[in-house]
Amino acid sequence: MWRKAAAVALLALAVGFFYHTDPELPERMLQYLSRSLPLPSPQADLNTPSLEEVIASAWQTLITAPARQWSRVAVGVNACVDVVVSGVGLLQALAIDPGEGRDHDVLTSKEDLKETFIHFMERGAAAERFFSDKEVFQRIARAAAEYPGAQLYVGGNAALIGQKLATYPQLVVLLCGPVGPKLHELLDDQIVVPPESLQEMDEYHLILEYKAGEKWGSTQAPQANRFIFSHDVSNGEMSALETFVASLEEFQPDLVVLSGLHMMEGMGRELWEDRLKEAVVAISDVRNEIPIHLELASMTDREYMSNIMQEQVIPIVNSIGLNEQELLFLTQVGSGPHSELVSWEGVPDVGRVSDILLWVLERHGRTDPESEADLTRIHFHTLAYHIIATVDGHWGNQASAVMAGARVASSQACGLQEVDVTKVTLKAPVQFHSSYQEPRESLTLNPSNPVTLWHRGNVTFHLSPVLVCRQPLRTVGLGDAISAEGLLYSELASQP
Repeated sequence: MWRKAAAVALLALAVGFFYHTDPELPERMLQYLSRSLPLPSPQADLNTPSLEEVIASAWQTLITAPARQWSRVAVGVNACVDVVVSGVGLLQALAIDPGEGRDHDVLTSKEDLKETFIHFMERGAAAERFFSDKEVFQRIARAAAEYPGAQLYVGGNAALIGQKLATYPQLVVLLCGPVGPKLHELLDDQIVVPPESLQEMDEYHLILEYKAGEKWGSTQAPQANRFIFSHDVSNGEMSALETFVASLEEFQPDLVVLSGLHMMEGMGRELWEDRLKEAVVAISDVRNEIPIHLELASMTDREYMSNIMQEQVIPIVNSIGLNEQELLFLTQVGSGPHSELVSWEGVPDVGRVSDILLWVLERHGRTDPESEADLTRIHFHTLAYHIIATVDGHWGNQASAVMAGARVASSQACGLQEVDVTKVTLKAPVQFHSSYQEPRESLTLNPSNPVTLWHRGNVTFHLSPVLVCRQPLRTVGLGDAISAEGLLYSELASQP
């Protein structure tokens, strides 16, 4: 034993001597030793499940249905037909050359389309814009429909959420929105469409998709995503809103899901200012005991978002769903935490996201029991992980809800009904913090119980990692599927 100790001491002295004469020598020695020592046999790891396998298995075991499930869900008010094509391929077919990226709030030409598409493609970020020139849009839409491989799907947040909810046979789903003949044909038979929602012509939205690593000129996409644009006046004016609210009395839903507010942004301030007030009045007519979930989407007009966030819509709904771009825009508009950020770099920092979610609930929600606001739940989703933040005492089964949303993101992106662990990868941080600032809690992801929980005041946070599809087949509608699945596994807590 003493011989081994003496040898170790001599080795330490030798390393110390050489470090002073050549500081890089110890590192070179370690590299040499690591190359020289035999590596463990790959056979030793064959029986060890991967992190992806452990998480997928845990989801199957831990996700449980709520004690009280919804039976009738009303969804409105944006609906359309999505034409899904390769973004780069379509732009090349339109004889558009690559160039520099630049964001435009409203698209007025093919040049605006090119610049805005590049702006978001190089960031790998989703976005949606209104195309103001009807004739140019129709020419682009015809080219998109004729492009090889173009596919037509149910589109619009409300229709997509309704379509996802309709996969559960115990649910009756009411959908209000501008439903043309092609969309009606594509909708699930289980979805009820009021006669007042039917119209002679469909509204078309063009979805330009790109893959991770795809190049166009000097632009390369860091991850797969899509850019959406349309000239959609029916949805842009939320023309089905009054029909939607009027239908609720007869339909008697126990949950209302609202979307489409973002479509009004491109119609100009004169329209949205008055229409937003009318929307608030209509939403306020929904009975208090029926929870309302609002699905947000990409917006750029700060004043419009400020109206939605403060004295208008967000305080009168119970739940909202949004992604990382929409959350950052909320805090930028309201000068909230981390509003100095221009954009997220890579995977959004969990601590920063947690700070902003808490701020939204404290500023515009019901964290104070004396508050007149109704907002008590936010479902946040980004590529690598999801968080549901709730005010205590209002919602139940949120661990299952956040896992269910993550699971459907993992399977649907790969075009599958179930998660295939050979086609997904874990990109969520394994260690993170409950806040970006002190005091903060250090948190660790446990793959065998993949919901990390923490509290800040009377707000509870549930985080689940997402198993990210390596080669996603379709990114459109993922956020809607995530929110729908999260709602299906949620329940209202019994109120005293």
